[in-house]
Amino acid sequence: MSPSGGERVARRRVAITGMGVKTPAGCDLETFWDNLVAGRSPAAPIKRFEMHPELGVRFACEVSDFDPVPYLGQKEVRRTDRVTHLGMAAAADAIAQAGSVKADPARCAVVMGTGIGGVETLETQVVVHHLRGPSRVSPFFVPMMMPNATAALVGMAQGWTGPNLTVVTACAAGTNALGEALRLIQHGECDVILAGGAEASVTPATMAAFGRMGALSTRGDEPSAASRPFDKDRDGFVMGEGAAFMVLEEWSAAESRGATIFGEILGYGRNSDAHHITAPSPGGAGAAACMQLALEDAALSPADIGHVNAHGTSTPLNDASEAEAVTKVFGDSGPAITSTKGVTGHLIGAAGVAEAVATVLALSKSTLPPTANHETPDEDMTIDVVSGSARAIDGTKPAISNSFGFGGHNASIILGPAPAA
Repeated sequence: MSPSGGERVARRRVAITGMGVKTPAGCDLETFWDNLVAGRSPAAPIKRFEMHPELGVRFACEVSDFDPVPYLGQKEVRRTDRVTHLGMAAAADAIAQAGSVKADPARCAVVMGTGIGGVETLETQVVVHHLRGPSRVSPFFVPMMMPNATAALVGMAQGWTGPNLTVVTACAAGTNALGEALRLIQHGECDVILAGGAEASVTPATMAAFGRMGALSTRGDEPSAASRPFDKDRDGFVMGEGAAFMVLEEWSAAESRGATIFGEILGYGRNSDAHHITAPSPGGAGAAACMQLALEDAALSPADIGHVNAHGTSTPLNDASEAEAVTKVFGDSGPAITSTKGVTGHLIGAAGVAEAVATVLALSKSTLPPTANHETPDEDMTIDVVSGSARAIDGTKPAISNSFGFGGHNASIILGPAPAA
């Protein structure tokens, strides 16, 4: 039965044929994976801007060794925000890995998630207006800051005229983007989609705002150990930036062109807590219901899931709520759980896609990266957190990846392995 209670209709399978990342843990898949497995966090004092002496939290996970010029050209770099630099580069890498994607441009789409969009441009241009007057505001201000700019430019770069959508559901945006892309292919509206997420929120005002609301870790004496998902001593998340994209294709078309299939999206669930603008619903009720929707959508039972890539932000409330939700769905002896945010920090709207890439890599390598900095288990949680070192897993079993955002937005996707050789 489908989640709506009607008979399940035949739906097209969705293959993952390309992936690209620009993250604090690495700007290529190999480096990204190696740092996740090693549990190496790049969190450090911020380098991209001069910090105000009153800025409370002064460290973050920044994307280093990244040059957008080869992807966009110098002129376009000047006319676009950093979020677009990261997003277009990750999308280009994903399409390059996918190879020769041949489909009707009207049936090719871009679906992207972001929490904030071009916030660096917004902050900069507001200061320009205040100090130098309206005549000095950039004529590119609006197209640089609007959240849909990255998806629009990715679509223009490919010449794709199908749907071009931007999902803005805070930290759930990336996973929502993957799920909505899944639906477009499953239901026959599109054949190829670049689905991703991008965020560049390591900026002065954004850091100050999240710090003032108490969301960020204040462990400034040792930034690389500050993000501690599910650890008893967690005290907040570490801000990150980055982008990740996947190329999704209708399965038979991908097979017929000889594409390498890295995995499959099997199911998708999304709902809302309708509880509080920042806090999760009590007892993880919304998150548990969301995971259950994804399982029903994939026609799987909890016992079919091999591991959980958790949202796991390292905040007291989120981790406690998610742990309780996982226990509600899977029981006290549920699957192994990891959170990559111990390494990458929180990539906000890009987090869900970067974590989906990590999940696909984990399935392909039958290895689950450890949750970095998880040293002291929280006795209130009955979940199996992978910590210390990587763990061998059954790479043939599907995995679930969660994202939960401010506003009570919940999204879960179920990912399956590549077909057996």
